[in-house]
Order: sequence, then C-alpha cells, then structure tokens
Amino acid sequence: MKALAAVLAGLIVVLQYPLWFGKGGWLRVRDLDRQVVAQQSANAGLKARNDALDAEVRDLKQGLDAIEERARSELGMIRKDEVFYQVVSPGPPARPR
Repeated sequence: MKALAAVLAGLIVVLQYPLWFGKGGWLRVRDLDRQVVAQQSANAGLKARNDALDAEVRDLKQGLDAIEERARSELGMIRKDEVFYQVVSPGPPARPR
C-alpha cells in the first residue's frame, strides 16, 4: 500500500512539473502577462504621442493660423506691416581688472 501511495505521489509530481516549469507553465504565463502589461502601457504612451502629432498635422494642413504661429515662434518671422521690438535683459556688470 505504501508503494502504491509513493508511485501515485511520484506520478503527481511528474504531472505537475510541466504545469509549473514547462514551456507553457504558470511561471512562464505570469512572466508573459507582465510583459504584455508593460508593452500595453508603452503602446498607450506612443498612441498619445501619435494622436498629438496627427492633430498637429491636421491643424497645419487646414489652417494658416498654425503655420503663422510656428513661423513666428520657431523662425522669428514677422509680417510686412509689423514692427519688431526685441527687449534684451542687461547682463551682469563687467568687473574692472
């Protein structure tokens, strides 16, 4: 009877090994689930960035206001009939030598 119990216990261990440590075991599935969650969060961030870029492209294609704003802020351009005043902050006074 003890031999039968030992054989059955050994059989249970042999059957449980692939479930825990095999190619499709619980540990591997848990690790893959973590990777999926990390990739989904990365994808969400990239989707938000892509949506913002898409909105900017649509805005640039449809309206001249966005183009004008970018030309003014990034390129420093002004209109023909405007006067440009540049205010420069004074630097620290020079030290005498």
